[in-house]
Amino acid sequence: MSTLIDIPLHHDKRITEVEVAQANERIANLLEEKQAVLVAHYYTDENIQALADLTGGCVADSLEMARFGASSEAKLLVVAGVRFMGETAKILNPDKTVLMPTLEATCSLDLGCQSDEFDRFCSAYPDRTVVVYANTSAAVKARADWVVTSSIALDVIEFLMEADEKILWAPDRYLGAYIENETGADMVKWDGACVVHEEFKARGLRDLKAVHPNAAVLVHPESPEAVIQLADVVGSTSQLIQAVVALPNQQFIVATDRGIFYKMRQAAPGKLFIEAPTAGRGATCRSCAHCPWMAMNSLDNLEHSLRTGENEIVIPEEMAARAMVPLQRMVDFRK
Repeated sequence: MSTLIDIPLHHDKRITEVEVAQANERIANLLEEKQAVLVAHYYTDENIQALADLTGGCVADSLEMARFGASSEAKLLVVAGVRFMGETAKILNPDKTVLMPTLEATCSLDLGCQSDEFDRFCSAYPDRTVVVYANTSAAVKARADWVVTSSIALDVIEFLMEADEKILWAPDRYLGAYIENETGADMVKWDGACVVHEEFKARGLRDLKAVHPNAAVLVHPESPEAVIQLADVVGSTSQLIQAVVALPNQQFIVATDRGIFYKMRQAAPGKLFIEAPTAGRGATCRSCAHCPWMAMNSLDNLEHSLRTGENEIVIPEEMAARAMVPLQRMVDFRK
């Protein structure tokens, strides 16, 4: 249940403020011309997040991205994030065109849970309710009973426990273990991990906390258990942003993708946000607190896709219809 994952290198093209302003104007005009809206994830480049804000789009976690896309009157959705987010948008909006800046931006959780292998895994546990994390392909979602994001995962599992259902969980083993520990659910778990969150180190976090003793530690539940145990708050991206507003602390050590700092600084201006360590003494990191696939989204390829119509998400009709069932349950779910 594991896949060798080829992690792309970062491509850090420097762009001036003037170039950003010029690109924003061109893209804003294209969005208006094509009756389109930009939907961006918290982990994308801050220039893309700022453009979504500027043009009346959406910057959110994967759940609210899905809800926004489904409620938008726009005919065209431009989804800046990773491929499963674009697929989710298309499944929930079959009559809308969905474009992405690049179709190459994927996710280690998605890559590590291939549909054929996952189907065999599910078939070995036919009595279990299949719950998959949103970070999966349309084909995997089509095999599921429920799709969840980190913001509703605990609540959905508790809801299913009330019906005495046993759970098959995929693909993130750390998030699965966190849910299992919090709820006591009967779970069989797929063996997957996020390359960003798996890199956070408990030893380095303790050392950093000693330097910043008044900092609150915020941790995404895709992180290793030893890191989660050091957290003051464990939660989804949107929940961590809420925490920086609600907590009195002026400093925060944040164990999730550093792209979230853009919205954290907006939500709590004047507070200090520090990246949690992703490498121990003398070590290297694969992600360095930023998803390499999220980094593939840029103003350049966003504009190119919007101008040319390239990088459209297309999903086989039968697969989309099956994946719609668990995705709609996710969108409709309320505590």
